Amino acid sequence: MGTPASILIVDDYVDALEAWRLFLRAAGFEVRTAADGVTALEEALANPPDLIVMDLELPRMSGLDVARALRERDETRDIPLIVATGYSHAQVLAQSKDVGVDSVIVKPCDPDHLVSEITRLLESRRNGASR
Repeated sequence: MGTPASILIVDDYVDALEAWRLFLRAAGFEVRTAADGVTALEEALANPPDLIVMDLELPRMSGLDVARALRERDETRDIPLIVATGYSHAQVLAQSKDVGVDSVIVKPCDPDHLVSEITRLLESRRNGASR
């Protein structure tokens, strides 16, 4: 059995952050959390996770700005990014894709769907699929 994949969860709603952390740990992932965009970026640069799940509406720096900054750095460019957002507007979804987000999940989402999407993206990355 290998090392569990590390997931960085970013959400400013502390109860949701804790619920996702507990659920994903129970699903076998190593989980770190951040409650704002600046902290998320600092955490990802200091210790790049295998995958990031991030809200768009974040204090200090938006999720789109964090995604843009991650994609500009060699050490974080290829980290799969899932945006979990309450927005389902086509413009927001298109902006997410434009900055390099790999997947968008509209909240509230089924936890099993999130795990399935995380697993899909990690397997795709492991198999050498490029962005």
